[in-house]
Amino acid sequence: MKIIVHAVFPLVALAGLLFGCSKESPGSAQTTKRPTVPITVARAESKDVPIELRNIGNVEAYATVTIRSQITGQIVKIHFQEGQEVKQGDLLFTIDPRPSEGALRQAEADLKRDQAQLVSVRLEFDRQKKLFESNIASKDDYDKAEAAFHALEASIMADEASVSRAKLNVEFTAIRAPITGRTGNLMVKQGNIVKAPDDALVTINQVQPIYVTFSVPEQDLPAIRKQMRTAPLSVQIEAPSGNLREDAANLERGDLTFIDNSVDATTARIKLKATLPNKDNALWPGQFVQAVLLLDTIRNATVVPSQAVQASQNGDFVFVVQDNSKVQKRTVTAGLSNNGFTVLETGVRAGETVVLDGQLRLADGSVVTISSGNLSDALNAPAEIKAQ
Repeated sequence: MKIIVHAVFPLVALAGLLFGCSKESPGSAQTTKRPTVPITVARAESKDVPIELRNIGNVEAYATVTIRSQITGQIVKIHFQEGQEVKQGDLLFTIDPRPSEGALRQAEADLKRDQAQLVSVRLEFDRQKKLFESNIASKDDYDKAEAAFHALEASIMADEASVSRAKLNVEFTAIRAPITGRTGNLMVKQGNIVKAPDDALVTINQVQPIYVTFSVPEQDLPAIRKQMRTAPLSVQIEAPSGNLREDAANLERGDLTFIDNSVDATTARIKLKATLPNKDNALWPGQFVQAVLLLDTIRNATVVPSQAVQASQNGDFVFVVQDNSKVQKRTVTAGLSNNGFTVLETGVRAGETVVLDGQLRLADGSVVTISSGNLSDALNAPAEIKAQ
């Protein structure tokens, strides 16, 4: 009996130990419960999304003319300031007109002299013709009179050409603007002698309208040509940083007007050119800008902020907030991105709430908190909601 009592006591103690351990298991499960995750959310929207081709472009003058003198002479007057806007026909330079005017008077004098001689030569030719017809004068005398008459007629024609050329040279002494535009650096100052046609005087750039030249990959060419058959394609010009100046938004928009006739074999790109009104001179020749070619528009597309779309080995996904304050991980098909938004072709409907920030701490079914205090407010919020 003594031995039996000593054997039962350890078994009772072991049972009590096991019972105590089994009662601590609920507490241990409670300590492993995951906490709620604070997040930032936004609502998926349905909107029209433009399909754009963005490329760096170079601003070019609509027309560029280098002014040169057509006669050699001294510049006696400059009628504009460097960088000034000039209109077509405005007087720019005056070349000393005295040599040209003297040459004109000399040519006019030669013409009058030959015209006076032509009168006597014509009378002599008529007299010899009558005598020849009456068989009084010889054929040789008649031929000499006729030759002298025709030679003097040719001299008068040459004199008339000299007078016309001299008048043109007098007109060339006044150099006028052939186009409307802005003048550049003055290359020759007043008092200098210019040699025609070697010396350049000034360059005029026409900047209203103005060109923006850019290039696109050759694979985009079929879509561009297809759209141009139905309507002109719009091109919007932005600053290189991508921020469009709001005060000139309407003036920095034009139409695609030129497609080059060949693709550059070295770059596999094709050159395009847009024409813009540039009424406020916001664009300047030589400037680098971003040209945004509006190719098409996706109607009623479901869009979310681009930061809501996450990438994984199995594809893109987003976390969607449910009515029970839990998130659901959904695989999505992401389309094009534009201005910080991404088009979702599948996976999310317009009006659903997606997670913007805090995805690294989330898993499918995680419980979340939103700064608005309750989930219904987040679902109805028109804009992004910040987490506490």
